[in-house]
Formats: sequence, structure tokens, C-alpha cells
Amino acid sequence: MNIENLEAFVYVNHYGSFNKAADVLYLSQPSVTARIQSLERELDCKLFDRLGKQIVLTEKGKQFLPYAQQIMQTFQKGKLQIQQRKTIPHEIRVGATVSVSNYMLPELLPRLKQRYPDIHIKLITATSDELVTKLHNKELDLAFVRKIVHPTLLSVKFYEDPIRLYVYEDHPFTRKQEVSIADIGVHPLVFFECGSLDWMRVHRAFDNLAEQPNIEFLVDNSETAKKLVLGRAGICFLPQLCVRQEVASRQLIPIEIPEVSGITLQTNLITRGNEHSYFVDAFMELGKSLFGPIEIEAT
Repeated sequence: MNIENLEAFVYVNHYGSFNKAADVLYLSQPSVTARIQSLERELDCKLFDRLGKQIVLTEKGKQFLPYAQQIMQTFQKGKLQIQQRKTIPHEIRVGATVSVSNYMLPELLPRLKQRYPDIHIKLITATSDELVTKLHNKELDLAFVRKIVHPTLLSVKFYEDPIRLYVYEDHPFTRKQEVSIADIGVHPLVFFECGSLDWMRVHRAFDNLAEQPNIEFLVDNSETAKKLVLGRAGICFLPQLCVRQEVASRQLIPIEIPEVSGITLQTNLITRGNEHSYFVDAFMELGKSLFGPIEIEAT
């Protein structure tokens, strides 16, 4: 059976006109008519009747229509799959900061692999500045970095991670209805410093205090900071993403501090222009399903 004849049949039914179907298919009206006649000979039945100027399906045409539509949909899906496989590379090189590499990609990458089973994924973990350089040098195809605006890169907001104070189970703060930034002063503090401008806002929250915080540990790794809190060595401001499991199991308790409310760490997905846009779209869709809705803004 000729797929072009089926296509003509579906389009004539959809538009209710041989002329309109011909325009959409970039054919002459006689060519569309010839295709319908060829299909009717093959099926040994009449598919359309004319009622004045109107074209309607015959009973046989109504019976055959859903099968023709299904064949066309299957054909288009197969065609798209073949074309997509031609354009999708065999390897995708993904760059990520440490936090994204630790807490997001272990969930994202297996799902990306399910969507593109033939793709090989190479992951490079580095700082945001290093990832930007690697992307420019074409050592990466896309990268997850801290909030960035760059004149030659496409940057899309991927995730905003709230920063909160986390304490261990049975810490005195868990029994208080309200905790202010001033209350932190007498408690041992683990300070996780990731070098982001957002963290400067946490620093500034302490500037006007008469008594500065008791920072006993200054670390640059969220896992180290988290384990120090779990070990009751102190309390710590941490991104929510890195403590999801511990909060769910009540090992760590989030404490709302009004002075730092609304501070987040923003992760952006960056590429060179529209290169690998299908992977960007896939990551955005997967990120939304795994980590919640994201307000998309491209720069």
C-alpha cells in the first residue's frame, strides 16, 4: 500500500476538500484525486461521496479512517526516530559542579539514558569557571554551572536550591518556635563556603551583629559540612538538595531564619548557542519531573 495515497486520504478528510489537501501537500488537485482513486482501487471500495460542494466519507471510508490515521502516525514516529538518530551524537559530554554531580546527575543521567539508549555519557566535574572554559574549547557539549550570564553562551535557569540552617536531632533550636540570626552566635557553626555570590548574602546577615558567629569549621565541601552536623560538631547553612535524604529521615532538621529567607543557589544549564538543544530540552523536562517546576528564563 502506498503511504502517499494514505496521506492524501487523511488530508482530504481533515480539510474536507481536495483543493485544500492539495495546497497543504504541495500537489495539484488532479494528483490528489489520482491518489484517492488509486487507494479506492486497492481497497475495492469508494471512500468519499459528494453532497453538493461538500465531500463526506462513505461508510467504508469511515471504517477505514482510524486505520489510515494509525498507519500515518506510526510512519511519522518511525521517520522522526530515524532522523533523530542521524543528528544525535554517539557521545554527550556533560560538565557539572560538584553539587550537581553529587545530588542531581545520579538521578538525571539514568533517565536520559532511557530516553537515548544508544548514547554514551561522559561526565566532567569542575568549578563553574573551569566548565565555561571547557565549553568554549569544545571539550564539553553542555554544563551545569552556578548562575551565569555570558555573551557567547546560551544560559537557562535549571534549578533554584534554597539555603537553610540545618541542625541535628535534639538540638535546642528544634524546641524553639522562632530562631533569629543573633541566636546562632553561641552555637558552634560549620560554615560551608562554595564561592558563590549568593553565599555573600549569608555572610552579610551576620555583619550587624554585636556578637559574631562561632565558626569552628570552615569547609568547601557540602558532604563534609553535612557529616560534621550529623556528628553534632556544629550547625550549618546548607543547600536543600544535599540534605534531602537526611531531612526525610529526620537526621537533620531545617530551621527557618528570617534574615536569610529567600536566599538560594541558582544552577544554570549552559550550551554553545542552540547546539544539542534536544539534550537541553530533555534535561529541563527531567529536572522538572524530579526536582519540581522551574521558571525558565534564557539569557
